[in-house]
Amino acid sequence: MGAAVPSYALAYGLIILFAVKLSWLPAVGYGSPAQIVLPAVALSLAPMAQLMRLIRASMLETLGQDYIRTARAKGLSEQAVAIGHALRNALLPAVAATGVNLGYLLSGAVIVETIFSWPGLGQLMVEAALTRDYPVVQGFVAYIAVVVLLVNLAADLALRVADPRLRFGRVEG
Repeated sequence: MGAAVPSYALAYGLIILFAVKLSWLPAVGYGSPAQIVLPAVALSLAPMAQLMRLIRASMLETLGQDYIRTARAKGLSEQAVAIGHALRNALLPAVAATGVNLGYLLSGAVIVETIFSWPGLGQLMVEAALTRDYPVVQGFVAYIAVVVLLVNLAADLALRVADPRLRFGRVEG
């Protein structure tokens, strides 16, 4: 359910529940730690739900592998097997998905910054679009594209370090 709700709808729902009805957190502004909670939850719930599903499915698949049965047969505890052997391999798809999730977070930040009255690149983008300042919009899109590309490159390099099967070897011949 967390992955199905758009960040802007979740932001308004969080404001209504936690700022208006319960009066636990401030609805807008920035500066104090309490003002970070609602925007952070609004932006991170969908990627977090997707990563949790991905890690769970990957962990279930990894726990059925032969090397996990071998580790259990050697007498390792279930916790040692799960954390020491299975978790490392189960996290590989999650590392690969971080680049995609960053694109989601950046696109959601544009709206969430506007909803919570946070000054930032997202609010600058909205103001530039409303005033038809096309060079600023183009610069913002180019900046986001470069950031997403760099994060995807970093995720690919991290995968190469974490998984020895992905390293390139010499070609004999």
